[in-house]
Amino acid sequence: MDASYYGHELEGSPTASGEPFDPEGLTAAHKTLPLGTRLKVSRGGESVKVTVNDRGPYVAGRDLDLSLAAAREIGLTGAAEAPVRVSTL
Repeated sequence: MDASYYGHELEGSPTASGEPFDPEGLTAAHKTLPLGTRLKVSRGGESVKVTVNDRGPYVAGRDLDLSLAAAREIGLTGAAEAPVRVSTL
């Protein structure tokens, strides 16, 4: 699964769950998983637990959008997108 992230440029924008986007929260966007689903996202030796609170990403080949804080936890902020492992909690 490929993941990307979004940051401060969308801060405060409403998410699909109705809450404002917080780039420092541990959240994610997915096209089909139910809102509120908890995920463990891993890359290399790092992992982070996130909650799906939005829809997306809407870029071909990307499966998951992480908040900036979640991306930072797994070292994703240096790349536009990267492969990750995802499991449902």
